[in-house]
Amino acid sequence: MIRELIHDDEILSQPCEQATADDADLAQDLLDTLASIEDGGCIAANQIGVTKAVVAFVDDKGNPHVMFNPKILMGLRAARVVEGCLSRDETVKVRRYAKVKVQFDELVDGKLVTRKRDYMGWVAQMIQHMVDHCNGKLV
Repeated sequence: MIRELIHDDEILSQPCEQATADDADLAQDLLDTLASIEDGGCIAANQIGVTKAVVAFVDDKGNPHVMFNPKILMGLRAARVVEGCLSRDETVKVRRYAKVKVQFDELVDGKLVTRKRDYMGWVAQMIQHMVDHCNGKLV
């Protein structure tokens, strides 16, 4: 279901709770909402008013992905970049890594399975942005 984007700093600044396999419907809502946004690249659950650590993004090939409970384990080649957000009107300069190692849970056959993967470039930047959202950090 397509959900309305939240712009309330009080909700967006709350650290998110751990997600479980029971949050599968939330993951689908994130995918539906993201698909409805022209040029949208990523979205976190708190951006639709749910303070759970679930995020969705579209990779460089246009394929959608969902991560439950994402965590940045390592980052390489930090740089200052200008970044926007679906929940904010203005852009800001933030520090992002060009390459990150991420641990996250993936829903497989109704159960969460822990994964670790490396990401680079634009996808790495989006993941860092969404992890900030999960931690209640506003850009």
